[in-house]
Amino acid sequence: MVEATIDVVHRGGLQCDLNYLIQGNTLGSHDEPDPSTDYEEIPVWNLVIDHPEATILWDTGNHEDALDGHWPEGLKQAFYPHDVRDHTLEGDLEDAGYSLDDIDAVVQTHLHLDHAGGLHHFDGTDVPVYVHERELKFAYYSEKTDKGSGAYILEDFDHDLNWQVVHQDRETHFEDIEFIRLPGHTPGLMGTIVHLDGHGTLVFAGDEIYQSENYEDEVPLGAGLLWGNQAWFESLQTLKELERTHDAEIVYGHDPDQFDDIRSGWSS
Repeated sequence: MVEATIDVVHRGGLQCDLNYLIQGNTLGSHDEPDPSTDYEEIPVWNLVIDHPEATILWDTGNHEDALDGHWPEGLKQAFYPHDVRDHTLEGDLEDAGYSLDDIDAVVQTHLHLDHAGGLHHFDGTDVPVYVHERELKFAYYSEKTDKGSGAYILEDFDHDLNWQVVHQDRETHFEDIEFIRLPGHTPGLMGTIVHLDGHGTLVFAGDEIYQSENYEDEVPLGAGLLWGNQAWFESLQTLKELERTHDAEIVYGHDPDQFDDIRSGWSS
């Protein structure tokens, strides 16, 4: 178990239809063929892991100009980042007691627009940015062709970055921190396992699991954000095995109720 501190950095919220997050969340019926959908706010957050070997930023959130032309109109309407102007990476880190200069390494779970929007702050620096090989390839494939996923923005990640490419399904680069590939939402999404002194094992599932319904009820993500249904289900079982084996706490990607519980973070 490593003696480290994990701070949760609130990066604002997205307003969206929950059908994107929970497959079949709202379905019509004979008597109600056009029901109202659940249009709600979901949290966007990053972590700062203050580890003996490095101060690690986990994901980089939305680009601060998402409402001012950086996000295409279709994506803006689907996942409206209503308070993004109040949540710059620099400002939110400062609120958590850090500065950009404090960051020694970045971990990108994946490169979708609400996770990779702050990478430009590390353009031209030697700060290592960890990302899975399959994710990096799929992000460029998606942006350079008309295939793949529509939730990437090339300008988020097409920078002069010190990429540290993760090739295996499980790799350890810091003591008691393991990167684990959890394909499903995207082919190269990485979760992060932290064996934390005083708290036991934490598993940050990222967007493999959006909300409790995905994990507890095994309801897949909305089809538009699901790269592979079978891969997603297998990754879900991987998470459940980690929970059983380590008595681990599984942390979801965008669950408002759980977010309220984790906002204070974890300290040794």
